[in-house]
Amino acid sequence: MRKKQSFRGEVTAYLSLVFILMAAFVGGVMESASLQNAKNYRRADMNRAMESVFAEYQKELLEEYDIFALDGSYETGRYMERNIIDRLYYYGAGDMEQEITGICFLTDRGCDAFCSQAASYMEHKYGLGFIDDKLEMTSVWERQEEQAEEYSKREQEQQDYLEGLLEENEGELPQEGNPIRYAGELKKSPILSLVLPKGQAVSEKRVNGREMLSERDRNAGYGEFTVGSLEDKNLSSLMFGEYLLKHFSGFTEEKGTGALDYELEYILAGRESDKENLESVVKKLLFMRFVPNYAYIQTDGEMRAEAEAAALTLCTLLAVPAITEAAAQGILLAWVYGESIMDIRSLLKGHRVPLVKSKESWQLQLSKLLTLGTEEDRSEGRDDIGGLAYQEYLRILLFLERKETAALRALGIMEQNLRRIYGQTYFRADLCVSRLEVGSTGRFRRGVSYHFKTYYDYR
Repeated sequence: MRKKQSFRGEVTAYLSLVFILMAAFVGGVMESASLQNAKNYRRADMNRAMESVFAEYQKELLEEYDIFALDGSYETGRYMERNIIDRLYYYGAGDMEQEITGICFLTDRGCDAFCSQAASYMEHKYGLGFIDDKLEMTSVWERQEEQAEEYSKREQEQQDYLEGLLEENEGELPQEGNPIRYAGELKKSPILSLVLPKGQAVSEKRVNGREMLSERDRNAGYGEFTVGSLEDKNLSSLMFGEYLLKHFSGFTEEKGTGALDYELEYILAGRESDKENLESVVKKLLFMRFVPNYAYIQTDGEMRAEAEAAALTLCTLLAVPAITEAAAQGILLAWVYGESIMDIRSLLKGHRVPLVKSKESWQLQLSKLLTLGTEEDRSEGRDDIGGLAYQEYLRILLFLERKETAALRALGIMEQNLRRIYGQTYFRADLCVSRLEVGSTGRFRRGVSYHFKTYYDYR
């Protein structure tokens, strides 16, 4: 009997221990589930709060330029982290400690956030197929830029060579009827007076350069963020250029009420006035057109013969073959410069100019070179079907421009326009938040704490 009672006691104790262990296990599971549930609620609260904060994006920036950004100054013109944290608290994340661990403004990292959004907008609206033909041309544009620098050096070397020969032989070319001398005078003239369409007035708008985004000190973010640009550099630059062409005006387009009329020209030149920006872009185009014009004239036997005959006439009194040959090359270079002026006239008139010249598309006769810029000069340039218009040449310049520089200037124009058109004097592109990372700490019963990070961006 005693053995049975002892056995029963042992079983009872064992079962009691098992019950206690089971109760502890179930309690532990329930406590763990309760804590995990509480953590999930904290994460959900934080996600909702972040989405609500970023839903307060700058409306006019989206409507005018299709760019999402949160005004980090909250219409004060000054950025304070406390403002964003207070908005998180307002939207239900107030029962946690919050710390901003990373923030990225539109101007950070070479304007990466801005460029990424611009490229994404173009890709989603038009797809990548619409620039396939342009992508194939990028190597041609890059090669032309290299050749332009080479030809510029060659032109200067040719001029120095001719002057050296004349000095050695103590001679000089006649002043009258000399295309070389006349082209030299044209280069000293205000370029806009040579290329603007008759009766076309130039905008007198200007901005304060020291207030522009690209020139002033800018607010900067911090933290590590994944770069969002397209991997293909040429594709990325092209997409960004297309975005600029769609959202900003140029000389040949209808003018708006913005800070500047020639916005694309400002993006390319960065000067204070419309006139200075247009002048700078015209010089770039003149430089660009010199390459195909010079390349063609070297292949045209009739034009070369005409230049040699003109050189022979100029050098009649100088019986030095080397001078005549050098003068012929000088006349060809002068002729190319005149043709390039005619090309720019065509573009500013709204006409088209082929990227590569031919006998049919060549505009200027050598005899007419001496009348450029005079009262006898009445030609405004012709329109060649199949050629490129002014905006298409701007596309090339935008592709060749350093993207970070173009992006800063574009954001500067956006900034000035929102201030001018919408009266948002507080607006600053370098205070516009595009990406945000927040570290949150939730505290629970019995001293348990939970730390996690929440990330959001507009991509």
